[in-house]
Amino acid sequence: MSSFVFSEKPLRIERGEGVHLYDDSGTAFLDFGASYAVTPAGHCHPDVVEAIREQAGELLYVQGSYPVDVRDGLYERLSSLGPGDCDRVWLCNSGTEANEAALKFARSATGRSKIVATTRGFHGRTMGALATTWKDEYRDPFEPLAGGVEFVEYGDSAAMAEAVDDETAGVILEPMQGEGGINPAPEGYLQSVREACDDHGAAMILDEIQTGLGRTGAFWAVEHHDVTPDVVTTAKGVASGLPMGATLCRDWVAEDAGPHGSTFSGGPVVAAAANATLDVLVEEDLPNHAAAMGDHLLTELQAAIGEDVREVRGEGLMVGIEVKRGANRLLPKLAMSHQLLALPAGRSVLRLLPPLVVDEEHCTRVVDALSEVVG
Repeated sequence: MSSFVFSEKPLRIERGEGVHLYDDSGTAFLDFGASYAVTPAGHCHPDVVEAIREQAGELLYVQGSYPVDVRDGLYERLSSLGPGDCDRVWLCNSGTEANEAALKFARSATGRSKIVATTRGFHGRTMGALATTWKDEYRDPFEPLAGGVEFVEYGDSAAMAEAVDDETAGVILEPMQGEGGINPAPEGYLQSVREACDDHGAAMILDEIQTGLGRTGAFWAVEHHDVTPDVVTTAKGVASGLPMGATLCRDWVAEDAGPHGSTFSGGPVVAAAANATLDVLVEEDLPNHAAAMGDHLLTELQAAIGEDVREVRGEGLMVGIEVKRGANRLLPKLAMSHQLLALPAGRSVLRLLPPLVVDEEHCTRVVDALSEVVG
């Protein structure tokens, strides 16, 4: 059976555990991308599963204006974990909603409308977030989109300084681009964006939907750059696969955020999953584990296939391999011959986004598979 939106892969997945997904024949596949960074604690972590079961037996739903212990606990948890003083929390259901909220909050807080975004950036598929997403393939069928967006080259500090002016409400960008090809921010770039925003009173919005929650070896990727944004967005793995996003703001943005709402903001069951997920990330020290495993994986990949590809790059367990020919052609070979699931990032980059609980044995298996397929 085909679906309306997604092109279906020839694997029917029945269950997941840790770093593996299992198909309907019982074959185990090493998940280095199938979950799109949505399972940082691993598939079906027992603490997360138990939290969901317990909460489902007590309260499935109550609207967000009613105080609920599990939701209040998540507000407090995210507030304490936010980068710098981004400690005011808005909960929603996805990454694109978190970015929609960030854009709205920036416009409301500044009274301005202009948004600056970057080439190769990806911020979502709803109409506002899509307007700040670079790729024509995503944008063109839905034009006209929301106006007032100007794109500048990612990593170009001079272009950013020229684009941000007294009409700018906010700048939205990723500290390392994911969908755009695993492109790390050049040294000093995020500081220059911070300075441009400060000079003109604009909000600096960091989209950490793919980079956050320990993915790059720090809880937030921005921690590698010694910068505090005005708004940071997160989603994907925050509730281990249940639908949740969050927008974390500094006071000056939150106080003038304007009217905004969501029926399912911080639903109790999803909030329970998020609390348990965040507990696992902190208690098992998964950001530092991701840093160690990422260093090992990058080093081994460079040694094994560095001469066969254009570049191996990334940070922590967010790794891109730029191949000399189309990345998509490699994915079926990796899946069928090596039981390894990976992702593309554009036409030429193979993307690895495993659960943060992978170990050296898993990394060795990935290196061996890529050595055979790429070589």
